[in-house]
Amino acid sequence: MFSRRSFLVALLSVAVGLYLLPSPIDPKPHVLKGPPPALEGPLAVNTRLQKGRRLFSGELHGPESFTADDGGNVYTGTVDGKLWRIGPDDSLTLITQMGQNLPECGSSPDYEPLCGRPHGVRLDRRGQLIVADSYLGLHSVDPQTGDKTLLLPNPQGADGVPFAFLNGLEISPQTGIIYFTDSSSRWGRRHVKLEVIELNSLGRLLAFDPQTGSVRVLLDSLYMPNGVVLSPDEHFLLLAETSIGRILRFWLKGPRAGTTEIVMDNMVGYPDNIRLSDHGTFLVGITTPRFRKLVPPFLDAIAPYPAVKRFLAKVIPLSWYGLLLPRYALVLELGLDGELVGSLHDPEGRLTWAISDVFQHRGRTYLGSTDLPFLPVLEGWDS
Repeated sequence: MFSRRSFLVALLSVAVGLYLLPSPIDPKPHVLKGPPPALEGPLAVNTRLQKGRRLFSGELHGPESFTADDGGNVYTGTVDGKLWRIGPDDSLTLITQMGQNLPECGSSPDYEPLCGRPHGVRLDRRGQLIVADSYLGLHSVDPQTGDKTLLLPNPQGADGVPFAFLNGLEISPQTGIIYFTDSSSRWGRRHVKLEVIELNSLGRLLAFDPQTGSVRVLLDSLYMPNGVVLSPDEHFLLLAETSIGRILRFWLKGPRAGTTEIVMDNMVGYPDNIRLSDHGTFLVGITTPRFRKLVPPFLDAIAPYPAVKRFLAKVIPLSWYGLLLPRYALVLELGLDGELVGSLHDPEGRLTWAISDVFQHRGRTYLGSTDLPFLPVLEGWDS
């Protein structure tokens, strides 16, 4: 009897301790507009993403976003804070380290604030690389010398609110304006799983004018704003809200300028970057699929229950959440009107999974990721 009583007392003590332990997140109840869409029609399962190959295995870790110059060079940044050039012959050249070049860079997310973590990467009209480093701010980098110029530091932020998680990036060829997202004013990239679980609306879409050095907030109260892309005529841009599976259209010109509308909602997965294809469509990388099954997807199930989310954030290590994610690669293709026209799948994750970017250049498609130790490419786009 004594041993049983002792066990119950110990169990109660642990339960009380966990209850009193402060949670790192402050979630609000949120109901996603589920269930997710069925895998039929334009979403029908196929194996188009298995028709590729992996490059630079063990050399590039988390090539997240891409851009290219007229010489056929492709540029990307990786999880260790490095910026790279991929030559037309698939040579690999280090351009620079965004932060400190420490031996520990890339070994743990805890070193990212020191080493840097380049996310959005684009070339401006002068041929300079513009890099949104999640921790270190907006930079201009000479692609030949690696010299870095800090344009906008995270602590400066905008409207008195510092940046915590710079992410997506787009540059207007017409005006040179740099559009970018700050996914959260609370959580840095290394805590992205807490950001997704918490489901806060602390993200912003911003515009930076390199001529004047001024920064403007275009939209706020966004749910983890991520990838951003301009339409070909620059009348609008599309913006991914990753944590709620939604894509917005923000009008820049015309009678609707300054207004926002929902293009896609209740998506089949959580969107990351959005890019223009080489055949006049938008390509959306899906970082995690959200499929209709006998039970709701994990994030759907816990979204309405703040107490459950606070408890999970207390007791489950961040690294464990990856075990819940399927190895399933998915890309969505949208028309310029935002309608879904097709999808590409890798149901078993044979080539890749957790796609962050879908970038086409000279007949090749580069598939980005935030953490995988290789670069998947498709040499064609035919079905």
